[in-house]
Amino acid sequence: MSADAWERWAPDRPEDVAAVFAEADFPWWIAGGYAIELAVGRDLRPHGDLDVLILRRDQAHARDLLAGWDLYVADPPGRGQLRPWHPAETLRPPLHDIWCRRAAEAPWSMQLMLDEAEGTQWVSRRSPEIRLPISRLGRMSDTGVPYLAPEVQLFYKAKATRGKDETDFDAALPLLDASERAWLANAIEVIAPNHPWLRRLLPISRT
Repeated sequence: MSADAWERWAPDRPEDVAAVFAEADFPWWIAGGYAIELAVGRDLRPHGDLDVLILRRDQAHARDLLAGWDLYVADPPGRGQLRPWHPAETLRPPLHDIWCRRAAEAPWSMQLMLDEAEGTQWVSRRSPEIRLPISRLGRMSDTGVPYLAPEVQLFYKAKATRGKDETDFDAALPLLDASERAWLANAIEVIAPNHPWLRRLLPISRT
């Protein structure tokens, strides 16, 4: 795939995604920076893409829901290479990132992210010791759009923070109660024990 095709994005808004997933019979959540904006209730910054998180075990249902879309999987992950996601293919770890557009000539609309689960527990693909009940993984916006809980989204952003991640952290931190801050601090300590965000989380999480 050419570099031009890789870079052509016109991300959907969360409301557009909610319309696409209106008939979904599986859980899904807006993720990424848009999830933080849904949590705080206002726009924070421009967005170059839009992420949607589902559980890996629901990928076939999502594939059916997006029938007619042009779907590509990042393979290998993080290497800047895309290949078609074939209709009968079951994606297994470490594959987790699917680029979605409505037609082959259209710009990309969203990225579908696959996460792990065991029974009623969400399991982080970064470390299996980081878990949450699936019932606590997301929240619902005032307009009925499901989004990833801010403490979970901030955990994903903590791996390699950029300026936009700091903006999101500053905006979302006041929304977290003591238990949510403690969970986030514990999760970050697993993957980045010297992360600077811990200085702002630990005084509350350890009281």
